[in-house]
Amino acid sequence: MWKMWKELRLIGSMARQRSTALQTKPTMYRLFCSGAAQPDNESFLIYDKDPAPAFMRDDVQQLLKSITRLELDKVFRKRSVKDNTVEYRFMTDEQLRQELLKSIGDAQTMLQMPPVVQEQKDICRIISKDGALKALSTSKFVFTDITYGLKNSQRSIVVRHPDGTLQEAPYEMRKRLNQIYFPLNGRSIHQPPMFEHVYLQRLLEEGKYEFILDRACVQFEPYEKEYHRITANVYQHINEHRSFDALRSTRHFGPFAFFLAWHKLIDDLLLDMVKQDYLRNGIELIVLFSTLHGTAIDGSVKQIALETQMPSLFDAPEKSIDELKQDELFLSIIEQFVKEHATKKVQLNLSVQAYREMAMEKLRIAEGIRRMHGES
Repeated sequence: MWKMWKELRLIGSMARQRSTALQTKPTMYRLFCSGAAQPDNESFLIYDKDPAPAFMRDDVQQLLKSITRLELDKVFRKRSVKDNTVEYRFMTDEQLRQELLKSIGDAQTMLQMPPVVQEQKDICRIISKDGALKALSTSKFVFTDITYGLKNSQRSIVVRHPDGTLQEAPYEMRKRLNQIYFPLNGRSIHQPPMFEHVYLQRLLEEGKYEFILDRACVQFEPYEKEYHRITANVYQHINEHRSFDALRSTRHFGPFAFFLAWHKLIDDLLLDMVKQDYLRNGIELIVLFSTLHGTAIDGSVKQIALETQMPSLFDAPEKSIDELKQDELFLSIIEQFVKEHATKKVQLNLSVQAYREMAMEKLRIAEGIRRMHGES
C-alpha cells in the first residue's frame, strides 16, 4: 500500500512539472521573440530618401565635425579595458606642443563618424528553375564562394530550394555564412539579446547610449534595417530626455545631429546649445538645417558657420569684447530661425533673451575695465 502511495505521489509530481513546463515555455518564447517581432510594431523615424549624398557633402561633414566639439578629456577618457595604464613624461614647451597636435590628430581619427546611408532592400534574384531536381531532397542546399580576398559584399552565395529553384541567398543568410567563414572580430552570428526590445529599453533608461551605438556598429552594417531601427530609437530617446552631453564629443554625435536636422527636430538641441553657451554650434546647426531642407539663409551666415577654426581645447576664463559682440550677431540669427522655423518658440525666445541680458552685462563690465586701463 505504501509503495503504491509513493508511486502515485511520484506520478503526480511529474505531472505538475510537465504542466509547469508547458505553461512556462510559451512565456519564454514570447520573451525572446519579442525583439524580432517588435520592430514591425515599434514606431521609429526613417529616411524618406537616400541620405548618403547629403551626409557625404564636404560642407555638411565640416558642420557635423564642428558641432561634435573636440574635447580631449572625453575622447581619451579612461575605459574599462585591460590596458588602462597612465604614462608620465617630462617635456619641453615645443615637445608639449607637438604632442598636443598629435593628440588632436588622434582624437579626430577616433571621432570618425559612422556613415548615414539608405536602408538596403533585400532582393533575392531567381537564377534558374530546374524541375528535374524537384523532390531530390527535403532540405535546402547553400553554396558559398569562399575565394580568398573577396569582399563579403562581392561573395556569391546561392540557395537551391527543394523544388529545384536556384536563388540568391537573402541578406541575413549571407551575413551569417560570411561570419562563419570569415568572422569579424566582435560580431556574433546571431543577433545579441541586448538589441531585443525589452533589453534595449532597459539600456536606454540607464543612459548607455554610446555603448548601444558602438555595439550596433560592430554587429550591423549601416544599411541594415536593424541598424536603422536601433540608432533611430537611441536618437529619439536622447532627444526626448535632452541627454545631449552623453554623445557630445563622440563619433556618434554627428549622425545624431544629422538625424535631428533631417527630421526637423533640432529645437531641443538648439536650446541646449544656447544654454551651454555654444552659440557658434547653434549657428552651424541652423546652417545644416537650411542645407538639408533648402530654406533661405543669408550667405554671410553660411560663411561664418563654415569658417575653419582651431579646436578650442581650453576654455577661456572670460570672453573678449569682440567675442561678446559676435554673440549678439549669433543671437539675432537664432531669433530669425526661431521666428520662421522653430516649433518651441516660447522656450527658445526666453532662453535667447536670458542669454542676451547676461551677455550685455558682461559687455558693459568688460568695456568699463577697458576704460579703467586707459584703452580706447
